[in-house]
Amino acid sequence: MSYETLIIAVLLFAAVVSGWLLGRRGTQTETVNGQGRTGLHPEYFKGLNYVLNEQPDKAIEVFVKMLEVDSETVETHLALGNLFRRRGEVDRAIRIHQNLIARPTLEREQRAQALLELGMDYMRSGLLDRAESLFLELIDMGFYRKQAYHELLDIYQQEKDWDKAITTARKLENVSAESLAHVIAQYYCEQADEHLRSGRIDRFLECINKALSNDPGCVRASIMAARQALQAGDARKAMSSYLRVEKQDPEFISEVIAPLLECYTSLNKLDDYIAYLRKVTDQTGSITAMLTLVRLISEKQGHEEASRFITAELKKRPSVRGVDRLLEYVMHNTDGETRERLMTIKDLTAELLRNRTAYRCNQCGFEAKALHWQCPGCKTWGSVKPIYGVAG
Repeated sequence: MSYETLIIAVLLFAAVVSGWLLGRRGTQTETVNGQGRTGLHPEYFKGLNYVLNEQPDKAIEVFVKMLEVDSETVETHLALGNLFRRRGEVDRAIRIHQNLIARPTLEREQRAQALLELGMDYMRSGLLDRAESLFLELIDMGFYRKQAYHELLDIYQQEKDWDKAITTARKLENVSAESLAHVIAQYYCEQADEHLRSGRIDRFLECINKALSNDPGCVRASIMAARQALQAGDARKAMSSYLRVEKQDPEFISEVIAPLLECYTSLNKLDDYIAYLRKVTDQTGSITAMLTLVRLISEKQGHEEASRFITAELKKRPSVRGVDRLLEYVMHNTDGETRERLMTIKDLTAELLRNRTAYRCNQCGFEAKALHWQCPGCKTWGSVKPIYGVAG
């Protein structure tokens, strides 16, 4: 018997027991056509027979038809509705939960639970407007407010209604006593991105400032502000925003190394940039900073000096990217069979780098080659970060 069939059998058994108990409450001497009644309907046995014969769909039809709604069977109905939703039969789940809500005898808390489940059904089927109405009703009733706000946030994120998302997040903070400042900052960044695409620079800057006001550690806001400033020709302002990232989260330094070169070059401060790279390499071990520094050393002092520097760094912090670059420099001074052997190794490191993922979500482990500010896997904001280590 499959797990799903077993669940149906348990639910059907619960219905049998419920029906038997209801029958016991009535007169046990009542007869129909001379036969004693116990309150147990023959259809229940038909349903059990379907279960035993591995015909779960027919068993469910009998079960839904025969199960009466009362205070003792509400939980069974809810369990059946959840079963339908897990199976992907959302229409059936909706009918079960709608049937529950239509019962005037339902207690307030039971009605609230049915509303919550129906809202989840609507979410699963993509009927976001109906789901929103039910979650708002739950909040007005004072039941399941924390979960309702969470579901509303999911709806507004899907609809990209960032104003409602911000308002709802603040209400959820009050209900749950947990800070959502970092999430609210991401919502403001989403708004800022929309304004930037539409050319509304004033609104863009306003949203960036609100993002940083809510979360001073919002790396995304700093990077967005820097990119806009650089596009506008303000290299000094862009540099200031990029440099802020190191204090906000050193793990994102690799994201600002390349654009900072453009800023320092534009301001004729290349020596300052080299000093910055040396500091970052020593303090954080950033491979991106180290390789950028190696390239500048090679341009200024030649391949030999670059090779010596990168060799010393690889002894402290080995990495595939570092070895790949070192091979490139060493091959300049070799030929013949030695060069062919080095080329074989270079091909291997190049293949490793080509297939690597550069980012990983700290929450669910989702890996990607591009940076996502919201994890595509678990939908967590700000959890995807650059991968560090030998292969990072």
